[in-house]
Amino acid sequence: MNDFTFYSPTKIVFGRDAIDRTGEELAALGFTRALIVYGGGSVLRTGTLDRVKASLDAHGIAHAELGGVRPNPEITSVRKGIELARAERVDVVLPVGGGSAMDAAKAIALGACYDGDAWDFFAKRATPAQRIPVVAVPTIPASGSEASNSAVISNDAEHLKSGLNTDLNRPVLAIMDPALTFTLPPYQTAAGVTDMIAHIMERFFSGEPAAPVTDNIACGIIRAVMDAAPRVLENPEDYDARANIMWAGTLAHNGLAGCGTNVPGGRDGDWSCHGLEHELSALDTSITHGAGLAVVFPAWMRYVWREHPERFLDFAKGVFDIEAIDDTEEAVRDAVTATIDELQEFFVSLGMPRTLGELGVKEADIDQLLVGLKINKGEVFGSFKQLTIEDARAIYRSAL
Repeated sequence: MNDFTFYSPTKIVFGRDAIDRTGEELAALGFTRALIVYGGGSVLRTGTLDRVKASLDAHGIAHAELGGVRPNPEITSVRKGIELARAERVDVVLPVGGGSAMDAAKAIALGACYDGDAWDFFAKRATPAQRIPVVAVPTIPASGSEASNSAVISNDAEHLKSGLNTDLNRPVLAIMDPALTFTLPPYQTAAGVTDMIAHIMERFFSGEPAAPVTDNIACGIIRAVMDAAPRVLENPEDYDARANIMWAGTLAHNGLAGCGTNVPGGRDGDWSCHGLEHELSALDTSITHGAGLAVVFPAWMRYVWREHPERFLDFAKGVFDIEAIDDTEEAVRDAVTATIDELQEFFVSLGMPRTLGELGVKEADIDQLLVGLKINKGEVFGSFKQLTIEDARAIYRSAL
């Protein structure tokens, strides 16, 4: 097991009607002026935003609002939020929604304490030094942003989508109410499940040796998600299944699933697939991140598994109870292929795409994808297997 540092400072308030404790929890932390950040109309239609504001009002917490944050949040919204946060002198940023609202809120929280442009952080031209605290109210279990150190922002003018990892991004509090997810459309539920499984696999396939305790945590979370997902698609108001999915999303991305399999001196995972997918949703912002991952991850797995077949066999046994019948090359190949097929069929069974073509991506788009990938990931990237830009081209082509 590799040496590691695990840091997860986010307080979790989890349960039915937890959202109605938002004001109470913020007041207990001493906050008095909140900037609420949210996306489209769902939090309005479902009454979620009204419940949050009523809770804030009941505890004397003033609030301003930044609505309209889109999926794959764009730097323009972040800049507007920074202006509003400064004008209203807020002491907490309160995203209500999915990963896009939470990531935008994190970028606002950092940018409000910085004299330059917030995009500097995502372009790696500056390192954040302080932030306004963030309290997250997630309504979509997927990104795990409610307890993670990451945020991803798009820049349409530059056709880029870039991530930033810093412990300053970790919310001080997450208020998690599984009942809020009852109204999620099936596609969004499925994309969220795919995203959280991908967060775990990025860490499992870091290229580092097995860490049995962490491996069992990782595989156990995936099995629990795969059990719960069909149940919520059949019965959207299955509270227990929704709760397990929501909790899994948090554990998938707060760092727990990478302890001991982390890359020494680097991140706790490979993150090639997230890099490859980010270019898809930079190309077309209507592409849901989880849907892109459902295509990219199996393609990447088929391309790289021979680099460390033992890790694929660990994953095969831990998640699908698949074992090679012996240690011959043919038997290992068959077991690994069966595992990747099982994983992809699970994604497809949820309604996720199998190919990039289903997402509207064509071979002619690959050159544009590679331009952004080279800027964000460099000429060579990945820890499980070091990939070149030409390797990336081959992976994209194989997924068409």
